[in-house]
Amino acid sequence: MQVSNNISSFNVWKNYTNNVSSLRDSMSKLSSGSRINNAGDDPSGLAMSERLRTQTRNTSAAASNVENKLNYLQTADSWMQKMHDMLGRMGELAVMANDDTKSDTDKDILQKEFSQMQQEIERIAGDSNVAGGGDADAAGKFNGLALFQGGTPISQQVGADGGQVFTSAASLDLSGASTENIGTGTTWGALITSGGALDISAGGDAGAAVTEVNAAIDFISGKRADVGAEMKRMDQTLDGLRSYEENISATESRIRDVDVAKETAEMSKYNILQQVGTAMLAQANQLPQGVLQLLG
Repeated sequence: MQVSNNISSFNVWKNYTNNVSSLRDSMSKLSSGSRINNAGDDPSGLAMSERLRTQTRNTSAAASNVENKLNYLQTADSWMQKMHDMLGRMGELAVMANDDTKSDTDKDILQKEFSQMQQEIERIAGDSNVAGGGDADAAGKFNGLALFQGGTPISQQVGADGGQVFTSAASLDLSGASTENIGTGTTWGALITSGGALDISAGGDAGAAVTEVNAAIDFISGKRADVGAEMKRMDQTLDGLRSYEENISATESRIRDVDVAKETAEMSKYNILQQVGTAMLAQANQLPQGVLQLLG
């Protein structure tokens, strides 16, 4: 029997200390909801988790970029729908003007509405496109960006990693200065410029205007098809990003988040062991008193 060194008590104390430490870790995990609260809990898991978290945040930001582009394209499409509506009315007016039973006064009245339609389309698209300057007063804008005055195609990051950038195939130029042919030998800019040769109050010009307006409707339909195709692509990109974000988040969760059921069982085990350890430590501390019996 030794009195100076109570080996049994020391052994119980060592186990008791380990159990208390494990109980604290278990309570920390349950209270935080995280299996990894510091690098020492799981070094490799922490590194992987942080990398996945970065991917999740970057993917969310990229999805926001794509949503902005979709809103941009939807805005452009809405304005072009108005152009379609006005071109349809211009076609009606041209057909009505191509009627010799109408007086010159009647045709002048039709021309006034035709000119108003031209001016409104020009107001939406802008009436200048000089050296990239454009028309600051054009109505067709999104977040301050001109929609229909050409310029540099829009580029956006659409992924979580560098280099994952999408650039629009082409930029829309529907301004009054556009020289793009609408398919009849007439340029788009000339068609929408009020007071131009497409004047339906003049004799044979009304018939020519019908043909040109119909061609312009097809021209705008083609532009809307380009926008619509890009919208479809952006929809697919957004769906892919959302799925990727969901899967990455699920993977990160499995690494970092605590399994509450399992950890609750662990906490219960260590809680019982801590209580048993307390009782055993008290018993071990009583062992050296047996020496007193030897002393009589």
